[in-house]
Amino acid sequence: MNKPGLSYKDIQQGSVLLPQEEMLEVGRKSTKISIGVPRETSFQENRIPLIPSAVSFLTACGHQVLIQADAGKHAHFQDKDYAEAGARIVYSAKEVYQADIVLKISPPTQDEIDCIRPRQLLLSAVQSTTQYGDVIRQLMAKKATALAFNYLRDDEGAFPVVRSMGEIAGSTAMLIAAEYLSNANQGKGLMLGGVTGIPPVEVLIIGAGIVGESAARTALGLGASVKVFDSSLSRLARMQHLVGGHHIFTSLLQPDELARRMQSADVVIGALRAAHGRTPCVVTEQMVSEMKYGSVLIDVSIDQGGCFETSRLTSHDQPTFKKYGVIHYCVPNIASRVAHTASTALSNIFAPMLASMGEEGGPDQYFRNHPAARSGVYLYQGMLTNEFFAKIYRLPYKDIDLIMAAL
Repeated sequence: MNKPGLSYKDIQQGSVLLPQEEMLEVGRKSTKISIGVPRETSFQENRIPLIPSAVSFLTACGHQVLIQADAGKHAHFQDKDYAEAGARIVYSAKEVYQADIVLKISPPTQDEIDCIRPRQLLLSAVQSTTQYGDVIRQLMAKKATALAFNYLRDDEGAFPVVRSMGEIAGSTAMLIAAEYLSNANQGKGLMLGGVTGIPPVEVLIIGAGIVGESAARTALGLGASVKVFDSSLSRLARMQHLVGGHHIFTSLLQPDELARRMQSADVVIGALRAAHGRTPCVVTEQMVSEMKYGSVLIDVSIDQGGCFETSRLTSHDQPTFKKYGVIHYCVPNIASRVAHTASTALSNIFAPMLASMGEEGGPDQYFRNHPAARSGVYLYQGMLTNEFFAKIYRLPYKDIDLIMAAL
């Protein structure tokens, strides 16, 4: 019965002051996952994708991490460091491949493919070579899911692994150049830097991407004179804005201008990157033959075929050769030269990603929730989901967005 003098409208307005039920977010169903890290067997690969502190973080989240013995040795991470972080040390790759997710640096070898199980997730780099088509076919037959971390995008659309390794390669390339300009390595005896009363060393960088940006930043920091060439005005403008302002010279990639500038350069860095396939070869043998005697040429693009006509593949054991009196450094995977730093950078990307997979119910749910992460998935439960690979290897292709929508 209503109180005297209290209208129905008053009762309605007063009802909003009554205690209300609190709306709580329904928690996502997390799952515990096992992660395997095998020892790398590819030539001169010294990196490891998870460092001990990342393992400690993942095990604290309730996940199991299996590390093959001596997997971190070349990056100066010991088995005892991993064991103390909570990892289980195993002594064969077969034991590692019992995990739900296998994380490694290089593409899988034949022995590793034989160990892969159906629906297992493999995270590694990929190579768009003729031989890799056979790897994809075998992984398809295994009904595996595979993610190429060099194609992986983050929520902002950037390539975190490519950027991180590019920054390391660019900075390291300049330090390598400094080594080979010195007398200690039969160089010209030049110091890569500025000294009062002495003109600075001239550094020419071909490519205004991530590698070129990092190389330019390091060269400027050391006091060198920097010139950057690229085919894109927008990339050059970005480089000038982010790195040197008016302290660097920029130019479009025109053969005559490039040849003229190379004649006076002490260091030339090849930092072009192709989205797919081979890097364009923009420096001819004639241009190299006209360079100063004892100058240094570093082809960071050698991973994709190289951008100098005189380049040929070298190794960390025998990194250089001379042609026309020019020192050529054409070692692929420069980041592996500083494996401890590179491993830490990779671990900073992979550890949060793996933790999110566990929090969100596993890899399948993670890929449903993160469209950007799907960019790196080239196989999903045996179905090829990368259109570029489908075209070059002539294999059937399915759009991963459609697959996710149907699940």
